[in-house]
Amino acid sequence: METPLSPAQQTTIIEHTHGLIKQANKHFRLQLRPVEVRFDVHGSAWGYFVRKRNNRVIRYNPWLFEKYYTEGMNDTAPHEVAHYVVDMRYRKRCQPHGPEWREVMELFGVKKPRATFRNNLDGIPVRRQRRFNYACLCQAHEISATRHYRILRGQQYLCRRCGSAIQATMLTN
Repeated sequence: METPLSPAQQTTIIEHTHGLIKQANKHFRLQLRPVEVRFDVHGSAWGYFVRKRNNRVIRYNPWLFEKYYTEGMNDTAPHEVAHYVVDMRYRKRCQPHGPEWREVMELFGVKKPRATFRNNLDGIPVRRQRRFNYACLCQAHEISATRHYRILRGQQYLCRRCGSAIQATMLTN
């Protein structure tokens, strides 16, 4: 599926992303290189910072950027760059949205850093997973197809409320 963003919009987003990295370099006295930026995220996620060995990539959802451009530039780009800066600056496991991340977000001028964004997804291509009915000792649960198949392979999930195992019921959605 082709991206709804024009090449000019993509270039602007990439330049903004790299500008945030330069800002962090100057403030924290780092020498971080610009990362590869891709526009290949689908569904309801705005973006991801991905690290595999020595390769780092920032991935954005072009449909959400196209529909909510200003929010993407003001929130999503700083959010993902902050993950990159924290990863490179601390070189250790930090909480994904912990104090180190919040410090970088504040540097970028994000007053109330959020881990997730809730937007109207009308017109955004979103893949919906099939849901399965499960239950524990205290309540019913709807389980995603991913978790359902993990349970079939032997993984066990416990209810957060009562602590008992979540088990399949006879009905599926």
